[in-house]
Amino acid sequence: MRIAIERELGSADDARRIVEEACGADWATRLSEPVSERAAGYVERMVERRRAGEPLQYAVGRWGFRHLDLLVDHRVLIPRPETEVVVGVALEQLITLGRDPTVVDLGTGSGAIALSIVHEVPDAHVWATDASADALAVARANLAGLGAPATRVRLAEGSWFDALPSELRGQVQLIVSNPPYVAAHEVDDLPPEVAHWEPMSALVAGPTGLEDVEHIVAEAPAWLARPGALVVEIAPHQADAATALAHDSGFTDVDVRPDLVGRPRALVGRMKR
Repeated sequence: MRIAIERELGSADDARRIVEEACGADWATRLSEPVSERAAGYVERMVERRRAGEPLQYAVGRWGFRHLDLLVDHRVLIPRPETEVVVGVALEQLITLGRDPTVVDLGTGSGAIALSIVHEVPDAHVWATDASADALAVARANLAGLGAPATRVRLAEGSWFDALPSELRGQVQLIVSNPPYVAAHEVDDLPPEVAHWEPMSALVAGPTGLEDVEHIVAEAPAWLARPGALVVEIAPHQADAATALAHDSGFTDVDVRPDLVGRPRALVGRMKR
């Protein structure tokens, strides 16, 4: 089976992940064991989806993100290593912002950021928002599998800050977001697996690609406590423009952190006491 799948998909990694998902066991333990009829059927369906060009993450139906195993499908973006870095930067900010922090995750999608924060910060409480009811359904499913930390997450439907209750104004220690930041003219340059399968509404911001970043950065100061911090994922080429937006919005301490390959990725803006 292994050799046949590798040959069909042209990827040993894809073959390994599909067999492990279907058989519920590590690849190495299945190399010489027979596969059940049910597992073989599951493998066949996943291979067919992958052969059609569907991303492996959607074909498998789940993907790892930091310490979590998340359900993912076409309703949400696929969790990426760049966003894992953004979460790491957000956690660094929380260390300096006191106990029992209130955190807002804008555009939560699968819930990857929000769930990671409550999983890794035992006293954090997170509001996770999204304009897409479909995306929130995925986040809710992931929340159901989180256990006790799930009690510290609230999901809210709406566009950015419109989803939040007004009493949170000035009370949020950290705002974090992975918003759309692709420009409309850049869509044709996206890999087919992204352009043809992932939700465009979660990818494309508008003509410049900075529309949603600009909105979040401009509105964040009204919601942040003092001290407070904002962490936003951006495209590398947007670093200078995003930094200028943060300064213009009143953030006094601004920098951009790199991703795993050294590209500018996480805009950080801080409000002092």
